[in-house]
Amino acid sequence: MRRSSLRRTRLLIAALAVPLIGGAVVLPSASAQPAALSGPATEFTVLASGEQSVAAAEQAIREAGGTVVRTNTAVGLITATAPANGFVQRVSADDAVYGAAKATAIGQAPTGKVAPKRSDVEKEGRQAPKSSGATTGATGTDPLDDQLWGLKSVRSDMSRTVQPGDKRVKVGVIDTGVDGTHPDIAPNFDRGASRNFTRDIPTDPTGAVVDGPCEFRGCVDPADHDDNGHGTHVAGTIAAAADGFGISGVAPNVTLVNLRAGQDSGFFFLQPVVDAITYAGDAGVDVVNMSFYVDPWLYNCASNPADSAEQQLEQRTVTEAMTRAMNYAYRKGVTEVAALGNQHTDLGAPQPDTTSPDYPASSAHPRTIDNATCLSLPVEGPHTIGVSAFGPSGAKADYSNYGLEQISVSAPGGFFRDGFGTDWYRTNENMILSAYPRNVGVAEGTIDADGNVTPDGAAAGVQKAVTKDGRAAYYQFLQGTSMAAPHASGVAALIVSEYGRAGRGGITMSPDTVQRIIEGTAAPIACPVPATVDYLDEGRDDSFTATCQGSPSFNGFYGHGAVDAYAAVTRGAAYLRG
Repeated sequence: MRRSSLRRTRLLIAALAVPLIGGAVVLPSASAQPAALSGPATEFTVLASGEQSVAAAEQAIREAGGTVVRTNTAVGLITATAPANGFVQRVSADDAVYGAAKATAIGQAPTGKVAPKRSDVEKEGRQAPKSSGATTGATGTDPLDDQLWGLKSVRSDMSRTVQPGDKRVKVGVIDTGVDGTHPDIAPNFDRGASRNFTRDIPTDPTGAVVDGPCEFRGCVDPADHDDNGHGTHVAGTIAAAADGFGISGVAPNVTLVNLRAGQDSGFFFLQPVVDAITYAGDAGVDVVNMSFYVDPWLYNCASNPADSAEQQLEQRTVTEAMTRAMNYAYRKGVTEVAALGNQHTDLGAPQPDTTSPDYPASSAHPRTIDNATCLSLPVEGPHTIGVSAFGPSGAKADYSNYGLEQISVSAPGGFFRDGFGTDWYRTNENMILSAYPRNVGVAEGTIDADGNVTPDGAAAGVQKAVTKDGRAAYYQFLQGTSMAAPHASGVAALIVSEYGRAGRGGITMSPDTVQRIIEGTAAPIACPVPATVDYLDEGRDDSFTATCQGSPSFNGFYGHGAVDAYAAVTRGAAYLRG
């Protein structure tokens, strides 16, 4: 079953309030005179009106007073620099241009505080774990696998006896980076295929710190580096090696490729995301994991009255560029797995958005979200496998988005507040344990300069293991649909490993077939009784109350069910022909 993403995109384009002239989206103006250019040098993303107009769009950028920096020819998305004010109006008036969006100010020194980014849900209430983490798991293959309830939930411990994954299958982690030196990740990490599409941003236009001082020359981190920790955690869940050390992933023999599109601070801006998605298609990546939304808009709306004309154009540009990129990757054989989101909302009836735009800091304003003309991307883009999150009891996680419209399957994402009334309530063991970069732990104060877990780290449940040759590895607990999606990505990689055919220098498989198998072999979970669930006992307010709609075979909390790696590799052949 494919949900209504494409239909909604068509509705969005049809609903544009600003007129289309020769294919270009034109900002309304009170005067026919070109806008005056002023302000500091700023980076913009400019989208050509079509494949045949990329060169013309580059010329339009120059004529509007901008400088072309680079071009993604697969979708016609161009990075340009220009003065902050007036450029969008000028360049968007050219019929070779679909639209433009302001990205970042450049050339400032760090002077303020870090701009806020979403981490409260993922790190909620971390504390010293009940278990020591020093024992060997009863069913896992690595010493810390006994703490990975999610691994057992998706039956990876069983599936690997049939299909542990094929090295020729590549999983792209579109995230904040992957620590390719982590002992659990290094055996499966392809540094040569990995790319970093971001440049560190020291500060935002107000002078507030975003990523902070650049750690590497040129402000571009190496392709095996992660200064945030989110991407490394995701990568570990997908494919940490089953080698008798640390943890193992859902698909412990497949290859990991870092497709970095997220800043150190956790922001995901349009150009790096589009570049990562299209590169995945060109590089023969089989599966991409997308545990993020494209900043700065939680929902990209065609013509929300609360937004300025320039902001509306920006959001339409994001939607069109992402749609082109995701279609491109799909045509190239990339299965696209996306986290459903942590806003505890029905994506078919979204709650008001009070967080957008989340960049620069303090620029958000309240917006009512029209479901027909607003999209959260990438999860509401075309060809996605949307993944919701549940806890160890099987209950939908309080934070997890849901709804019949975008969900495909559900997966273990962690639920710190699961098990109300039991000893497991508000414990780390309800969350997801995975790899943690040492450099991030040092920056966060959970690991000291000598590599020891600090008291603060111990209190947060950070764990350390040491290889036989003396290399240290670290692990942290997180929760979120960001943690659920990689469980599904791991299962998708096992499906390609088991049923794919040789091609493109590796193994290839139709994304539609992968989706049929992952949905068809998922373990059905019925709606709870009663179908409306509140989380008041867990300390949440009424906005978290959710109603599950649908049948046991497909509903808004669990989609087609919980991903099942063992069923996928043993029963998936029945779905090969649809």
